[in-house]
Parts: sequence; C-alpha cells; structure tokens
Amino acid sequence: MPKKIRLGILGGGGDSLIGVLHRVASQINDNYEIVGAVFNPHIKDSIAFAEEIDVPTDRIYKDFDTLVEEELKLPEDERIQVCSILTPNFLHFPMALKLIENGFHVICEKPMTTTLEEAKTLQKAHEKAGTVFALTHTYTGYPMVRQMREMIKEGVLGKIHKVDAVYYQGWINEIIHDEEKRKSVWRLDPEKAGISSCMGDIGTHAFNMVEYATGLNINSILCDFNYLYKDNKMDIDGTVLIRMDDHVKGVIRASQVATGEENALGISIYGQKGGLRWKQEDPNFLYLLSDTDPTQIYKPGHAYNSELSLAGTKLPPGHPEGIFDSMANIYLGAAKAIRGEEYDQGEFPTMVDGVRGMNFVEATVESHKEGNVWVELEK
Repeated sequence: MPKKIRLGILGGGGDSLIGVLHRVASQINDNYEIVGAVFNPHIKDSIAFAEEIDVPTDRIYKDFDTLVEEELKLPEDERIQVCSILTPNFLHFPMALKLIENGFHVICEKPMTTTLEEAKTLQKAHEKAGTVFALTHTYTGYPMVRQMREMIKEGVLGKIHKVDAVYYQGWINEIIHDEEKRKSVWRLDPEKAGISSCMGDIGTHAFNMVEYATGLNINSILCDFNYLYKDNKMDIDGTVLIRMDDHVKGVIRASQVATGEENALGISIYGQKGGLRWKQEDPNFLYLLSDTDPTQIYKPGHAYNSELSLAGTKLPPGHPEGIFDSMANIYLGAAKAIRGEEYDQGEFPTMVDGVRGMNFVEATVESHKEGNVWVELEK
C-alpha cells in the first residue's frame, strides 16, 4: 500500500453531517490521513473538535489563510497534499482558487462556486496548475449508478428517448413557514448560498446524474420556480424541462418542501430497447425495464456487473452498499489521480462537471425570471 495521502479539512466540524460523511469516506479505503484542518470559524472550537475525533492538534489552524501559509513552509513531503472544502457555498470559490494556485489538490463539495463566472475562473486556474480537482456529487459513487452508466454506454437501452430525474426533500418545511426562521438559515441567504437554494443544492445533483448516466449533454432548459413567500428570495421548489442531444427530452424535478420526503433522488432513463430506473433511498437495486421481457433487477457485487461498478463494490452480494461507500468511491478515484495511477473517468466528477452545474443553475434562474422561457446552456 502506498503511503497515505495527507488530507486537510476545511469546515465540517461539530455536528455537521457532511463533515462525518467526508471523514468516514476518506478512511474507508485506507488512502488518506487527516493531518491539518480548520474545522470551525473559531480555533478553540476547532481544537476541541480535533481532540474529540482524535486528530492531532499541532496543525489545527485559526483560519484558512493561515493553513495555506503555514503548510507551504513545511517540506513538500510533509505538507497537506489535498484539501476537502466542506464550507458554505460562498467560500468554495475563494478557497479552491487559493489552494489550486498554491499547488494543492482539491476535493470540493457542490455547488463548486456561486456563479458561472467564478467557475470559469477556477477552471482556468486548474488547467494552468495541473492539479487534481474532484467535485463530490456523491451519488455517482454508487455501484448501481455506475452500472447504469456502463449499460447505457454499451447500448443496452438503444437510442435514448426520455429522461426523468427527481430529487425531493421536505426538510425546509419547518423553516420556510416561519418568517424569522427563514431569515436565519444560510441556504436561504443569497449572500452565502448563491442565486439558488433548491436547484443549486439538490437540483444540481439530478442534473449531474442525468449527464453522468446518459453520457449526453443537456443543451437547453425551461424552468419554473416556487418561492412560496414574497420575502423569500431563494427557490425552494422547481421543475425544469430539458432538451438534450439527439432529440432526447426530459424533466428534472426538485423540491425542499415535498412534505414527508427525506432524500428521494431518483432517475429513470428510457430508450428504444428498454428503460433503467434507480432510486437513492433504495440504492442497491437497478431495474432494467422492457416492453417484451420481465423486469430484470441488478444488484451490487455480482460478476455480471461492469468493471466500474465492481471496482466501487466493497462487500459480497447481499451486503448493502451505502452513502459512505458512495462518497468513499469518489475519494478512492481522487486518490488514484493524485498518485498518478490509472483510473476510469467515471470514478469522480471533475471541474468540468462543476462548470456545467453552475451553467445549469444560472440558466434555471434566468429562465424563471424571463417568464419561463427556453435558455441555451453553453457547449
């Protein structure tokens, strides 16, 4: 086993769900060691949290700028190699840019930035630096999502006709109906979350899933948002009609006020020969649909699956692969890239996916504001 990759963490302290997900995922394949961090805005909290999770405190820094400055003073074989950015959206761009410009690899939560312009600036810096950048669209790490991608690539569905992607949650219900509460949540604050809440947070996952699975680009969209209250500046529900390559059409539905829903991401893809259906809350089952044959069910770990799917499977058939494993597969792919090893392009989303995602978010906002009109995405 090669020496572990030295990992820095930005954000994700305290009871952060995303923090637990990234830390556990980074450990699953024994590729990373957390050596430095800024877990919280206040250093006392960061140190206390580091002690709680048994991370050495000698490289827990007071802020991000200090982390970069102090790490660059260390010999190259001791300093942090890659940083995971788990902060609120508005910090993704400045942190990622500074890290890239100083030679660090980056693993970043989505959305990659808060504007398309920022995303393009980051892309130029990344191309110049030649470092590794992984965007954590977590759900692309599921073995059955990877199996779906490979089956479509092999032509199992034939010519694609229709795509239906949905991501429904209900968590914001308890906030949005209280005027004071909805003013206090960062995801509803354009200064911190960017121009979109629902579509920027979860709609981008559905968008990425469509392009990842089909291998096709979404060319144009028509969007209708729901803000629910006049004083709420951020979308909390939306429906997007999509037009793709080769006359493929479909819909992306996303909501944070779908009462009773938990984390209901799903995708159905229909082609000339058959259809495929997958749901995140039941991730170990991929359904192959047909007009003439019985429905087939694919599950992880079996020899009939693709190499990409099997490479992301850690357990024998019948043992569920979950969200930690999915994120761990993205960290595994990034580790291969950082070490200069051979890897499949489907192993982790890249800067290109981040730019595409911001293009999608800005297009949905433009489409809605202009009266629900078709907006072209950049090639």
